[in-house]
Amino acid sequence: MWVDDWAPRAACREGQPDQLFVRGAEQNKAKQVCAGCAVRTECLAEALDNQIEWGVWGGMTERERRALLRRRPNASWRKVLEDARNQNAARV
Repeated sequence: MWVDDWAPRAACREGQPDQLFVRGAEQNKAKQVCAGCAVRTECLAEALDNQIEWGVWGGMTERERRALLRRRPNASWRKVLEDARNQNAARV
């Protein structure tokens, strides 16, 4: 199931927003916040579809997201990630 209003369920909602907008090695700490998040996929799709340039979203840094966007510049990331989630669920 895809959650349209995902932000209230995000693992980062209780923390300081600034902790997700860091540079260098601090980004690895920020990515850990996302590791067990129930809406990580929705968050990542939002960042990719809207080409958000700053911060860690859905467990990915700006650089990691830019690499995906270069590979599939016209993709609907929500659809790509939703399809991948559904395929993985069917395998389990």
